Amino acid sequence: MSVATFLFHSELGTFLSRERRQRAFEYACARAATLKQAIESIGVPHTEVGPVDVNGQPATLARAVRDGDRVEVFPYASGTAPFEEPLAFIADAHLGGLAHMLRMLGFDTVYHNHLQDAEIVTRSAAERRVVLTRDRELLKCRDVLRGAFVHALKPEAQLREIAARYALARHMQPFSLCLHCNLPLTPANPGRVAESVPERIRERYTVFTACAGCCRIYWEGSHWERMRTVLADALDVAAAQVS
Repeated sequence: MSVATFLFHSELGTFLSRERRQRAFEYACARAATLKQAIESIGVPHTEVGPVDVNGQPATLARAVRDGDRVEVFPYASGTAPFEEPLAFIADAHLGGLAHMLRMLGFDTVYHNHLQDAEIVTRSAAERRVVLTRDRELLKCRDVLRGAFVHALKPEAQLREIAARYALARHMQPFSLCLHCNLPLTPANPGRVAESVPERIRERYTVFTACAGCCRIYWEGSHWERMRTVLADALDVAAAQVS
């Protein structure tokens, strides 16, 4: 065994037993263990690990743990978590509210009530999506290259977490996707609007968009105004930027 001293900073402590939070502790690893293996065996998914220092020097997760090492593990600073352009997500079955709001902001987000872990892992790799989940074991899967553990329980607070982690305000295209199908919205055909939208709505609004998948029609009504305020608050931007 190799015995190393570990110190996990900031919110990474939430993955640890209480007696290991905010303090250095010794941990015995298999002699051939990498930092990734050691850190995950302690309880922290690799997707949550930002910079790592070993004996005061930067190290990668592939580095082997050696006897006597002093390891410091930091979370990602705001806006520095890795992703591939365009920023896209896949959310597990417990994060429907968060997925809905990400689609409002224009982020391609795969979600449905019966989404299984195996599909999440496969699609995240094949489609280069960031996995969003409250299941730390799912994030420990070696095939999950990019992911985020969602700490908050309420959708608005969850969005605030993800907005800070990935600097969403820089990449958003609000109200450009269908909230149900996750497909791009396009200007609605006037004939389609006349068939599907009540006359009182057509008299009040002039701009309509449509989804080619489910044929839903969208317009900037009172619900749109309310959600614009909620999204702006989560992103800490002016409501005018979410339009």
